[in-house]
Amino acid sequence: MPGPILRLALPSPLRRLFDYLPPAGVPASSLRPGVRLRVPFGRREVIGILVESGEHSEVPADKLKAATELLDGQTPLPESLLRLCQWTARYYQHSLGDTLSWALPVLLRQGEPAEARQEQVWHLAEGASADDPRLARAPRQREALKAIAQHVHGVPQALLGKLQLNRSSLELLLEKGLLRIEIRRCNAPPAPHHGSWLLQPALTFNDEQRIAFEAVRASLGSFHPFLLAGITGSGKTEIYLQLIQAVLEAGKQALVLIPEINLGPQTLARFERRFNARIALLHSNVSDRERLDIWLAARDGEVDIVIGTRSALFTPLKSPGLIILDEEHDASYKQQEGLRYHARDLALVRARQEQVPILLGSATPSLESLHNAHAGRYALLKLTRRAGGASAPRFLRLDVKSRPLDSGISGPLQQAIAQTLQAGQQVLVFLNRRGFAPTLLCHDCGWTSQCQRCDARMTLHQRHSELRCHHCGHVQRQPLRCPDCGKVDLRPVGAGTERAEERLNTLYPDYPVLRIDRDSTARKGSMEKLLATINRGEPCLLVGTQMLAKGHHFPRVTLVAILDADGGLFSADFRASERMAQLIVQVAGRAGRAGEPGKVIIQSHMADHPLLVQLTEQGYFAFAEQALSERRAAGLPPFSHLALLRAEAHKPGQAEGFLDAACQQAERLVNEQGLGGIELLGPVPAPMERRAGRYRAQLLLQSNTRPALHQLLGTLLPHMEQLPGGRSVRWSLDVDPIDLF
Repeated sequence: MPGPILRLALPSPLRRLFDYLPPAGVPASSLRPGVRLRVPFGRREVIGILVESGEHSEVPADKLKAATELLDGQTPLPESLLRLCQWTARYYQHSLGDTLSWALPVLLRQGEPAEARQEQVWHLAEGASADDPRLARAPRQREALKAIAQHVHGVPQALLGKLQLNRSSLELLLEKGLLRIEIRRCNAPPAPHHGSWLLQPALTFNDEQRIAFEAVRASLGSFHPFLLAGITGSGKTEIYLQLIQAVLEAGKQALVLIPEINLGPQTLARFERRFNARIALLHSNVSDRERLDIWLAARDGEVDIVIGTRSALFTPLKSPGLIILDEEHDASYKQQEGLRYHARDLALVRARQEQVPILLGSATPSLESLHNAHAGRYALLKLTRRAGGASAPRFLRLDVKSRPLDSGISGPLQQAIAQTLQAGQQVLVFLNRRGFAPTLLCHDCGWTSQCQRCDARMTLHQRHSELRCHHCGHVQRQPLRCPDCGKVDLRPVGAGTERAEERLNTLYPDYPVLRIDRDSTARKGSMEKLLATINRGEPCLLVGTQMLAKGHHFPRVTLVAILDADGGLFSADFRASERMAQLIVQVAGRAGRAGEPGKVIIQSHMADHPLLVQLTEQGYFAFAEQALSERRAAGLPPFSHLALLRAEAHKPGQAEGFLDAACQQAERLVNEQGLGGIELLGPVPAPMERRAGRYRAQLLLQSNTRPALHQLLGTLLPHMEQLPGGRSVRWSLDVDPIDLF
């Protein structure tokens, strides 16, 4: 058989490698793990990643196909990243080829060269000046030199036209030695000036910050996980910045993960103000070309700090020194489709493989992370005081039973808002519900705006005269008459951010009302404009969803109003109370972050509920200890381990039937392998059974030990792929699910 057998991971849901022969004329020495090859696959060609080579294949020799083309002279995928992807595929029971597709930039998956594009950048030569006597009679050259001098990092070739710089003038300046040309990567952050890494001096630590900083700095160069549990406003970001300074001074790179895109611009701006370094920002709105350029620059050590959302975890680093995961509790770190990984958990795995410390920061740590800290797996670092002498906000629970609500706003709350605005301060009104109203109701016959494709009501967005389903995305025009009885008395029921914004504009006409939710920030740059208005410090009202709860620093906000705190008190999801507590504490943390004291008013119909009382009077950590003891008694995570099999089909009963067959297979495997401590719960219809026109069901697997659960999953999934009902059902596996809906 000519040459070795190449075992490739292909972008396919099948959990296996595929055997091919080497391309014609390619030496075996060029075929190293991690290189990309173009191969025939069915009726098309795909890009595969070489995982290993062997001498034998289970495929008959006459059926083996040869790869078409070797795409890489050198391995584009570092060995450490390939190992991380292999671990990820094993742990989440996912196809390795599909896992690698999630990890690689889109253009590399499509076969683009793994090489950086080059561009010319014009710089001022050392000692050059517009007063040079050679420019006395060359006004155009003098003006061009002045324009170049204003750009300390140089002017790329693509910007010459926008700056109205004449190419011939630049070439004459080049001949005179007044300009120089640098060839560098496109879209790579500019190289820093020589000298200090700092553009701004670091702030002074208090005792708690100093202890936390020294503990992490002492571990640089080895794997140590730390949980930085600091109350809102305690100065966690300053610890991040000074640790990154230490990493840069050691010649290493830092990876900083943030939960959401909207935190990116302000995080980048803060880092750029502090550091004389090459900083890159990665998130889903970055173009495919920019992502590839940044990915390659980071791999080759030409980026010092990478900031990004969960997908940035797979960015290769030439010299990793530290991984920071801010707001580690946030559910946004969990991918909810395709490869259902959790960026927090994978970041820990990567830090261990790279032998670097990892810092998980949060004011409201997840119960899983607190449990790991109590068990000694993480070092716990606590910050109990706000930085700069600011005081913690004061909580007031406002019982709204029997009180009239005006678009969800009670009379006492309206008075508190008016007093705060008159004092020249800002108010944050929190309502975690988009749109104008959660539903539209006919007052005559009781009809409600039900989605035709989901078991859910459609939300009224009055500004666009639309009904929208927030689950499947279906949109229809707002009806003028009831579709059932034909009457015109259609009333919006409940309040969303649009309705709160409209009412606050009426109640406080002298003050701007700024709404911040997914709808109002959809356009590029809109979030930055809203934040710029807020940061001017003038009295205003901010109305928004959980987008306002995370990481923002609003020094002039002294009153936070939470319009409805009852949502998580009676949910069927065992994590609902934890999420509600985290959200309340995070939103409350926006108040009183500067010299003026803050106040938080929580409207509730259950103001005396034990959870709310404990949270507001004793704090988040008292709530967390109580919640952990309840989880331990109930045998729920983090004291057990879950995997969720989801299935959906076009016809009722199909998904449940498929999962019923899977459950029988699982029970047989449990008995055959003698796996104790595993429970199979279901199959049952999903809490929202019909979504986007499909009927959904789920089967929950719960185990006392993680190895037993993974042993079962490893043998169960191949059987599921062979089940007869699988062709008419779409199914998926979610290991360590955070959402059981």
